[in-house]
Amino acid sequence: MNLALCLLIAATLVTQTPISQKDPAMTRAAGEFDVKITPQPNDEFGAMSVDKQYRGDLVGTARARMLTAGDASKGSAAYVAIENVSGTLHGKKGTFALHHVGVMDRNAQNLTIAVVPGSATGDLAGLSGTMTIDIKDGKHFYTFNYAIAK
Repeated sequence: MNLALCLLIAATLVTQTPISQKDPAMTRAAGEFDVKITPQPNDEFGAMSVDKQYRGDLVGTARARMLTAGDASKGSAAYVAIENVSGTLHGKKGTFALHHVGVMDRNAQNLTIAVVPGSATGDLAGLSGTMTIDIKDGKHFYTFNYAIAK
């Protein structure tokens, strides 16, 4: 799978599973991020290396590995990824991992991004939650609904 196809998948899979904003235990973080996707040479699984720079309520960097399959130009494709984030979330410093599952089936889209249970360290230990992505005018925005267990 080539880089253009991977970018098409990522750009079109922006429908996420919503989190209730009525849950008082959840905190909302939002901001913008830059992303660089690099295809891995000679990989039969469409592997990509992803680098991100987060700004806003989450300030930090992330590296991810993504696997892709399908034909997004025909409206059907999928990707999975593990993203390791290091930074500060509303003033709390630490690391955590996110897992991504994106599926596009005949142009019907679904993207889920969630914290990997038990992955958070530092001030973020006990972190859980989900993230959504919105792409507007070529810019990437995130909304992160999260809780930190005491």
